Amino acid sequence: MINTSYQLPTPLVTTSTDWLGGEPCFTGRRVAVKALFDYLKAGHTLEEFLGDFPSVSREHAVAVIDLANRAVALRDAAE
Repeated sequence: MINTSYQLPTPLVTTSTDWLGGEPCFTGRRVAVKALFDYLKAGHTLEEFLGDFPSVSREHAVAVIDLANRAVALRDAAE
C-alpha cells in the first residue's frame, strides 16, 4: 500500500480525444499508460520510466500498476 503525503488523482487514468488521440493517460499528465507497460515489458525498470517521464510520480505509476494487476486478477477469477 502506498503511504505518502502525495495525493493521488481520482481517477488514476483518464482518456480524452484531445490528449494522445484518446489513449488512456495518467490523469493530469500527457503520458500514455501504455508507455509505462511498454517500458516494463521491454525490461526497463520503473526508475528508468520515471526518469524519462518526470511528470509522473512514483506513487501514481505504482497505483496504476496495482490497478492493472487488480483488473487482471478480476478477469482471471471470472474465467
